[in-house]
Amino acid sequence: MAGEPSTLPSMMRSDDEVAAQLDSVRAAIDEHGRSDVTVVAVTKGFDRTAIECASRLGIGDIGENYAQELQEKCPLPNTVRAHFIGRIQRNKVRKVADVVHLWHSVSRPEVVAEIAKRSAEPRILIQVAAQGDTTKAGITPGDLEAMLGVAEEHSVEVSGLMTIGVLGDDERTVQSFADLTKLADEFGLRERSMGMSGDYRDALAHGATMLRLGSALFGPRANKC
Repeated sequence: MAGEPSTLPSMMRSDDEVAAQLDSVRAAIDEHGRSDVTVVAVTKGFDRTAIECASRLGIGDIGENYAQELQEKCPLPNTVRAHFIGRIQRNKVRKVADVVHLWHSVSRPEVVAEIAKRSAEPRILIQVAAQGDTTKAGITPGDLEAMLGVAEEHSVEVSGLMTIGVLGDDERTVQSFADLTKLADEFGLRERSMGMSGDYRDALAHGATMLRLGSALFGPRANKC
């Protein structure tokens, strides 16, 4: 998508409704016997009330896709950490570098270098393209070692890997989740950011440590963005 949307009017559920949805997600996490999963509440497309709701419900991590939208929602409550989960343009890094706790979708060496330059404590996840899905950004598994070398060169901490499922193909999505966990384990990387509102249960079953959930918590957005 060209450009960045402004903050959209909130159409979100009430606190009680969001709490019920969160309970359902946490029950799914418990069903898989997991205690190492972070729920990242994706507040993209909602106004600040979504972030404030997340904070009230004890969610400590929120996700945003666009630098402009994240800027508009600042300052953030001191109880939440911001995750940048969209594809970041190099020239936008400086706008939110002082806010972002973890960058999820890094796949280009020049972005690694820019994050290193602008962030006091640069932490990233490297995005891996799912099952050869050319519609999504991300490196191939064969390029991971080189990207880790770039991060080391710039003193950037690589906390783990990230992927997005293959739209409309559940079988390939599940395989991409399994592949990402295997790759992360091979390189000794702890975090696996995978699973969104429509496929987070499959992601849990295949080793996700971070779930990026928007509509599953807050309800449908006013517009797709």
